[in-house]
Amino acid sequence: MNAPLTQLDETLSALADPARRRVIEALTHGPKRASELAETVSVSRPSMSKHLRTLLDSGLIAEIPTEGDRRARIYRLQREPFAALQIWLGEVEEFWTDQLASFKEHIESRDTSE
Repeated sequence: MNAPLTQLDETLSALADPARRRVIEALTHGPKRASELAETVSVSRPSMSKHLRTLLDSGLIAEIPTEGDRRARIYRLQREPFAALQIWLGEVEEFWTDQLASFKEHIESRDTSE
C-alpha cells in the first residue's frame, strides 16, 4: 500500500519536469497569462494547459480571477509550497554540514595523532 503524497512529494513531482520549472522561473517575474507562458516555455498551448494543471494541483501556482474575458487565465506563484521546500532543503543541508564537520574533525584528529 502506497503512503499518501505529502505536499513536499507533490512539489518535487511537479518540479521534476523542465518545462514546469521554466514556468515557475517565468512566474518569478510576475503573474502571466497561459498564452505568455506557452510562448516563454516554447510549448504548445495544449501542452501548457497540462503543465499548468499539474502546477495548480500541486499548489505551486494559483489562478488569478480576471475581469471581463473569462477565457483569459492569469497565473501566479504560491508561497507556501516553496517555503516548505526551503525548510526541507535546509534540514538536508544541515545534515550534510554536520556530517562533513564530523568527517573533517575525524581527519584532523588522525593527522595530529600521526
